[in-house]
Amino acid sequence: MPHNHDEALKHVKSEMPADELLQDLGDLFKVFGDTTRIKIMYALHEDELCVCAIAELIGMTQSAVSHQLKALKNANLVASRREGKTIYYRLSDEHVKSIIAQGFEHITEN
Repeated sequence: MPHNHDEALKHVKSEMPADELLQDLGDLFKVFGDTTRIKIMYALHEDELCVCAIAELIGMTQSAVSHQLKALKNANLVASRREGKTIYYRLSDEHVKSIIAQGFEHITEN
């Protein structure tokens, strides 16, 4: 006898976000799909850093790091502040810190 999933479908449909929001969520997760950007975010999870410190830490040019930081800023994952001529970068908020921490916890469990 076939099972009835009408109630489950009704519930899920009522909770399903608009396609535009799901597209935005997919785009956000694409940003996490690059190892260099993950390295930068993990470093910024630990401390606020300038471009030259990030470049030294991950072994890339400042230009390459700046390119990745731009993508992270466009996704609202990284914020910055200027102190004199130096710009310092940090994760934009606690949500981003939580995503990094929970992702790392997930892959290292067991």
